[in-house]
Amino acid sequence: MADVCAALLCLGLTAYVVMAGADFGAGFWDLTAGGARRGGPVRGLIQRSMSPVWEANHVWLIFIFTLLWTAFPVAFASAASTLYVPLTVAAIGIIFRGTAFALRGEAATIGEARVLGGLFATSSVLVPFAFGSAVGAVASGRVPVGNAAGDPITSWLSPTGVLIGLLSVATGAYLAAVFLCADAERAERPELIAAFRRRAYGSAVVAGGIALVGLLVLRADARPLFDDLTAGWGLVLVLCSAACGVATLLLLRAGRVHAARYSAAGAVAFLVAGWAVAQSPDLLPGALTIDQGAAGRATLEAALISAVLAVVILGPSLWLLFRLVLSGTLDQEYAPLDQRFRPLDPASAASGDAPPPGFDDRPEDTR
Repeated sequence: MADVCAALLCLGLTAYVVMAGADFGAGFWDLTAGGARRGGPVRGLIQRSMSPVWEANHVWLIFIFTLLWTAFPVAFASAASTLYVPLTVAAIGIIFRGTAFALRGEAATIGEARVLGGLFATSSVLVPFAFGSAVGAVASGRVPVGNAAGDPITSWLSPTGVLIGLLSVATGAYLAAVFLCADAERAERPELIAAFRRRAYGSAVVAGGIALVGLLVLRADARPLFDDLTAGWGLVLVLCSAACGVATLLLLRAGRVHAARYSAAGAVAFLVAGWAVAQSPDLLPGALTIDQGAAGRATLEAALISAVLAVVILGPSLWLLFRLVLSGTLDQEYAPLDQRFRPLDPASAASGDAPPPGFDDRPEDTR
């Protein structure tokens, strides 16, 4: 039963990394879109794409923490008490990010919109970095068993912690760019398809570079994890992740942007699975295994039944939500985010607003 609970934790983590990771990545592109006028088209698509789904993705975070707390209380208490700094940063970031995203569309002035947009975008980078660095602290064996037994700062601001934090930001940006390519096609905005295709290529190169450099970091800082990732099933899953990443780029180049969503999600899912397999059977490497950290049988039974029911309810509900989104049923009308703060000439208003000056909307093959 403990192994099944651990597998469900891995499933929930994968769902959160893929779905919420793409949302956080959209915030990264919001942050780097440029000024209000130039970045308006990019931010408009991000607002349109995220509005129906962004709140739903954090359900998986609640699922993860509840199951970990119930089924593996010693591991939860040890990690939470040692890593309270990054976890608090992430919690505050999620609150401010959600508030800013909800209010930005109702801002009365461009100044208010800029402040709220900056808060949303900055939080979108801080949250995945904080969560990733916390995972890095666990993976590198810097979370011992006990109440606040590890160092609250160096445990996560370690080479492995910083590495996985940066990788979390990069993979989120990669997922978001691929997903937004498909959303731009559904919105019939060819200039944004080209813009996000370029972002997908760039973020894939950056994420791949961080992963390759990361192997050297792991070899020096977390040797047991490095050994398990470069041998056996860990290596197989890492290679599957790389293959999905290559397939995503080929699909984007061929214009199959909707199919690229699935291969991009597969690349990240295989990476999470590779880490889980490499760390198994440890919950806290060098300190606590799955069997040692498991709760009593009665508690595990109750947790397992509750977790299965949660997945049975969550799975179809989220499937229906995303089906409605991808079919266009919940789509809002597309508009650059700064459009209501500037006058439009009659020709722009009739066409749904032309790209602002400085936005390069030429087809990618003519650049």
